[in-house]
Amino acid sequence: MQSRWNDEDANRYVEAARGAGQSDALGLRIYSSRIIGGDPDLVLHGGGNTSVKVVAEDGSKLMHIKGSGWDLDTIEAPGLPAVHLAPLLEVRNGPKLSDPDMVALLRRSLISADAPNPSVEALLHAFLPFTFVDHTHATAILALADQPDMRGTVKRIYGSRVAYVPYVMPGFDLSIAGDLIYRDSPGCEGLWLENHGLFTFANDARASYELMIEFVTMAEEELGRAGVTLTGPQSNDGQEDQSLKLRLQRALSQQTSPFEKAVFLDYRSTSAIRDYAANDQLEEIAQRGTVTPDHVIRIKPWPMIIEADADDAAINKALAGYASRYTSYFERNAARQSEPKQMLDVYPRVIIVRHKGMYAVGSTEKAAKIGGDICEQATRAINAAEAYGRFTPIGEADLFDMEYWSLEQAKLKVSAP
Repeated sequence: MQSRWNDEDANRYVEAARGAGQSDALGLRIYSSRIIGGDPDLVLHGGGNTSVKVVAEDGSKLMHIKGSGWDLDTIEAPGLPAVHLAPLLEVRNGPKLSDPDMVALLRRSLISADAPNPSVEALLHAFLPFTFVDHTHATAILALADQPDMRGTVKRIYGSRVAYVPYVMPGFDLSIAGDLIYRDSPGCEGLWLENHGLFTFANDARASYELMIEFVTMAEEELGRAGVTLTGPQSNDGQEDQSLKLRLQRALSQQTSPFEKAVFLDYRSTSAIRDYAANDQLEEIAQRGTVTPDHVIRIKPWPMIIEADADDAAINKALAGYASRYTSYFERNAARQSEPKQMLDVYPRVIIVRHKGMYAVGSTEKAAKIGGDICEQATRAINAAEAYGRFTPIGEADLFDMEYWSLEQAKLKVSAP
């Protein structure tokens, strides 16, 4: 992975920030966020988050943190709302906060009342004692983070430079766990989040960004040592079957479907996708889960699989089987919740056409494209993970907690077109 940092570009963002009455640090934060967001092998569509800590004119400490609904590749100053840092640090050693209490704290701490909700990982950004903090879901990191028992491997790759954080639900719990592990790992420059992604941090924008590039490159090199080639983003080069597409559209848009009014299908066929769709263990691998937890709110816990010659009857049978499986999944996991959950729709968001390609399904063209982009990255990560060892994402219970987490559902509503 190559650094995209350019001093001239960075200086232009600093000058633009000064012209808008903003700090140099915020200008650099916008710039480095955009070059992170511009690389689909670092983050995709609302994924990842960034922050910068600054000192206000009155001497108080503030933190600009990515707001919900914003993408890093197009982020602007309003997408990095400022919060007072002191009240966030006060909860560091206090009692556990519920999700509503954490959101309320973050909103109370905002400088502007009409700003978007700060990232659900804002507290971890606040606790880390560095000016710049970056968090990504890099493809190479996911290929390794979704392996079982990786603590020793991470230690071998990074030594004491990166601290290992076992999987914890994002939000308050992850913030507390990540902070404790950071404080117990003197001198570390990053946090490896099992099944999730990577944090890097420094007091300089370029240093934090280039740590991210360095650590992702080291993950790529680890894959390479195992004989695994992680391909970069790939473009479609496979032929779409228009008659199959029409049959899918007809089946998906039936009454009571969430796509009754409109259904959009984004078809992807690349060499990596075809390798995945031709895997002899496709059914078993596809049911394991998503490559990073927050993908579940976009593409559901698993895809639906059909044959390339599926007729109307076969497609409807596959949809019925998917609905039955999803209903059972919901009932199993809702039964253990402390508060009632309302089941989401039982339709797939990804349909794999065996040996050929895959469709992402959405009620808008934008939603389908987002799903397609996620699947393109995820397929490459899964292929690499399987070639390295065994693709082992979070389990069903954790996946359900993410899919039905009120904070993740709110993120979807904010970013809806």
